[in-house]
Amino acid sequence: MKKIGVLTSGGDSPGMNAAIRAVVRSGIYHGLKVVGIKRGYEGLIHGDIEDMKISSVADIIHRGGTMLRTARSEDFKTEEGFKKAINVINVFGIDGIIVIGGDGSFRGAQSLSQAGIPTIGIPGTIDNDLAYTDYTIGFDTAINTVLHAISNIRDTSTSHERANIIEVMGRHCGDIALFSGLAGGAESIMIPEDLVSVDEVCKKLIQGKNRGKLHSIILLAEGAAENSYDIKKEIEEKAGIEVRLTILGHIQRGGSPTAFDRILASRMGGYAVDILLQGKGSRVVGMKANEICDMDISEALSMKKEIHKGMYELAQILSR
Repeated sequence: MKKIGVLTSGGDSPGMNAAIRAVVRSGIYHGLKVVGIKRGYEGLIHGDIEDMKISSVADIIHRGGTMLRTARSEDFKTEEGFKKAINVINVFGIDGIIVIGGDGSFRGAQSLSQAGIPTIGIPGTIDNDLAYTDYTIGFDTAINTVLHAISNIRDTSTSHERANIIEVMGRHCGDIALFSGLAGGAESIMIPEDLVSVDEVCKKLIQGKNRGKLHSIILLAEGAAENSYDIKKEIEEKAGIEVRLTILGHIQRGGSPTAFDRILASRMGGYAVDILLQGKGSRVVGMKANEICDMDISEALSMKKEIHKGMYELAQILSR
């Protein structure tokens, strides 16, 4: 192992830069040459690669997004595109690759591993939707961004004595809605793993209004409803309460990463370099019980993400 590459793929997440920094500086410390592959697998196909130095990753630990840029690559999924990527890896003499991204990025890393390229995955996604790890890089920052929005919206919601729906990201995993909803004292949390009926939400709203409650916050994961505007309209009709809808969108992906995400990314980046040097490939790095660990990438991808039942039940109890 003399030269390694690092890339970021798929959706960006706060903390990716901290992970890149850790990979580059740890690799150089151990005597490796490190190259940055720009724009994910798309950049790999086209040889968009540059040598990385210690100074290349200076002043980035606190920045959101990714300095290597990111993209989704349909070409990489084709036989021709994949062959081009393998040729580029061989031409540049890259002995191992560290991929920072989510589920789709890991499937690309799995393909590279199966082709004989030692590849390590680092979980970088705000959704926290990878079952093998307790936390993914960017998740903590995202829920704190949502929490800030909840606080701001609650102020105006109270002034106007209305209910507010806040739609957050999470097509298949409701962790952003669940964690931020519990931390923000939301009255209702709607997630794709446990579809709460609009009638249940309305019942809570009416009961709250009857006991003098001035406002209500409803956290809605995007995967819990086909159309959030329809949910808003239905609640207004059934509960007789004025409702405002706020869709946070990509604001959740940006911003300076929290201390937790910076530390998590740094630990995972350093660990990924260590296991490459041990001759391991086809692995993903994760966190369990606050310890950094690794497992086979195929095993990790086959695991099903389960809802935090205890936390979900607690949120329902506390919101009464």
